[in-house]
Amino acid sequence: MGAIATVVTVAPLFLGTEPFPSAAYFVCMLMGVGFLVAAAGVVRTAAAQRRAAREATVSAER
Repeated sequence: MGAIATVVTVAPLFLGTEPFPSAAYFVCMLMGVGFLVAAAGVVRTAAAQRRAAREATVSAER
């Protein structure tokens, strides 16, 4: 949502139209939140895969 808002708020600069109100620029700040959520998901998935690989190695050794 933040990335789309960023593109929408930058578009008037290239199209020569009136800029959007300040509220639209505040929505752009959600882009950072989206990146943080995505990074947390990547870290969580990596940790789960590492745990699964460790458990598979331990059970194979038995």
